[in-house]
Amino acid sequence: MDRLDHSKPFMPVRIAILTVSDTRTLAEDRSGDTLVARLEAAGHVLAARAILPDERDQIAVQLRNWAANPDIDVIISTGGTGLTGRDVTVEAHRDVYEKEIEAFGTVFTMVSMQKIGTSAVQSRATGGVAHGTYLFALPGSPGACKDAWDEILVWQLDFRHRPCNFVEMMPRLDEHLRRK
Repeated sequence: MDRLDHSKPFMPVRIAILTVSDTRTLAEDRSGDTLVARLEAAGHVLAARAILPDERDQIAVQLRNWAANPDIDVIISTGGTGLTGRDVTVEAHRDVYEKEIEAFGTVFTMVSMQKIGTSAVQSRATGGVAHGTYLFALPGSPGACKDAWDEILVWQLDFRHRPCNFVEMMPRLDEHLRRK
């Protein structure tokens, strides 16, 4: 069902993509490529892209730097959301969040259940806000990135989506920093 208000203009957002992997290079980054292709097809702008190893401190520093950059509205990371010892992306995201978007993980799990059944419980996808920037941590598989984008993010990052969306809240995300 189309929930877009076509009387409103599309507003592109600037999105940074961070792939977290100890082994992938840009040439082998199928998940990052999936996200870039989808965000550009939707009319958004790729603001930055990087690959980092599964190191919590390095991930958190990159997230903080991008969140503080006024030319980036959204950060999407892929990889490191599982249960193994090297999976630390969720912890790095939570080190940075000012507010967590708890329902993002819940909705992602609901979408994943339709695709992969009970294996969805192994994902710790998460979302949050820091410095007026949205941050989302997705699993490292291209299929999971496709599902998160196609079923959640493409809609929530479209200003025309009704009854509400993330874009319309962007000007107010950091209002607590302006009130003194």
